[in-house]
Amino acid sequence: MIAQFESLGKAEAALGKAQAAFGEIVDFVRMAADSKELRMDDIERTVFTMTQAANLHLLEAVAAAAGDGDHGETVERDGKTLVRSDKKTKFYRSIFGVLTIERYLYSRGAKRKTEWAPVDARLGLPAGEQSYVLEDWMVRLCVKESFAEGVGTLSDLLGVKSSVRAAEVMARNMAEHTDTFHEAQTSVDPEREQEILVFAADGKGVPMRRPLEQRLREEKAAATADLNDACQNAAQPAVAPKSKRLKPGEKRTRKQMAYVGAVYSIAPFKRSASDVVDELRRKQRQPDRPRPQNKQVLAEMTRFRDGEVINGQVRCFARLAWSAIFRMSLATTLVCLMDGQRSLWALKQSWFGKAVGILDIFHVLERLWQVAHAFHGDGSEAAKLQVDRHLRLLLEGKVSCVIGLYKRMLSEHGLKGGRAKTVRENVAYFENNKEYMKYDEYLSAGYPIGTGVAEGACHHLVKDRMELSGMRWEIEGAQPILSLRALHLNGQWDDFITHRIQHEQEALYAQAA
Repeated sequence: MIAQFESLGKAEAALGKAQAAFGEIVDFVRMAADSKELRMDDIERTVFTMTQAANLHLLEAVAAAAGDGDHGETVERDGKTLVRSDKKTKFYRSIFGVLTIERYLYSRGAKRKTEWAPVDARLGLPAGEQSYVLEDWMVRLCVKESFAEGVGTLSDLLGVKSSVRAAEVMARNMAEHTDTFHEAQTSVDPEREQEILVFAADGKGVPMRRPLEQRLREEKAAATADLNDACQNAAQPAVAPKSKRLKPGEKRTRKQMAYVGAVYSIAPFKRSASDVVDELRRKQRQPDRPRPQNKQVLAEMTRFRDGEVINGQVRCFARLAWSAIFRMSLATTLVCLMDGQRSLWALKQSWFGKAVGILDIFHVLERLWQVAHAFHGDGSEAAKLQVDRHLRLLLEGKVSCVIGLYKRMLSEHGLKGGRAKTVRENVAYFENNKEYMKYDEYLSAGYPIGTGVAEGACHHLVKDRMELSGMRWEIEGAQPILSLRALHLNGQWDDFITHRIQHEQEALYAQAA
């Protein structure tokens, strides 16, 4: 009872401080209203700073009212005898400042794991020191800009000091809840959903300090070194690990691929070959073209988890398949749009065997320009005419005709060296992807034939954040930012924050009642 009175006394004292602080704010505003020297923005900034201090006193009052959690030296809970600890300090870093909370914890003995924290449970404190609000605001900034800029921005706005390291830890901890959030997402806005469901996948390199492939090589080299030591101890010849020699001018790759997926629905839009050629020539979207609906993007990198390698491509398609489970009931046709990467098409056959596969027309157009420049000068009128003519043939479904033209032109022009190699590579590209180039059928059915959404996702989701000046990532930091940035771009941030808080609170305090 005495402890309860002490808690109430502390709470009242904190409320008194808050009232005094708000009184000072009112007095300042009255003075400022009579002043002819203070501008409105001067008053605004001062009031905001003064309010921060008053708000911190309000949080102190709430924390004080919760008491110190003293329920006796021992308590019985769930058939276990728990022992009270000495008072422990919990720092609560809020958007108003740092709060110090002194409270008792209960466990089954000294140096044993805490099993009951009465004050923590009553206040719903987070597992770490950062408040959920501060964590939300900090990471929300850091998915848009660098960690240093995010920390600096929040400090400038709130006066709350933090560190880049703390922000990185916040992002990683928060990202641990993305999987359970995605599993809980089983619906989209049915009023906006259209009859064609489109899946697109592409890859975008992320600059790395040590790409996963390099780390695997290093581990293999370390294992070889250990084996060599063992061989030497046994008086056997050692085996020297082999390293790849770079060619002149060749650079060691420092990028690792992020596999970007996009899923959206869209209404049919029937067009002719002439319509598409005209649109691409003008580089202008047709005004009546339907827009993607319920668009969601994701990005997955190959990484370690619990000692195993998680394949980024496979995980990307698994995530897309999860979306298909509940969205196909609202759509009549499933379309898969990608470039010519064979591994992606193999996964498409495994996960979406019945989907209509379409080779992205923009990647095809790049190939047409490569061949045109092999025969004609860069930017020449002859190259432009060739691209227009061959593009029209492809859109009319005459892929074999274009392949035959290239082979005949290669023979007639007698190309040598690199230019001949370019033509042969593109002939092989069209032959390998012929089954996904039935553009006449796609256009008459109203299917999309370009991966603009996936290309945009590669740019906005990956490049705009992961390739900021001087950026070099470790996989443990890169994937969390990609996962969180995708939620932000999908418009799911607030729902995710709610899920993350509920998920952690249940894990912390499910047995506290």
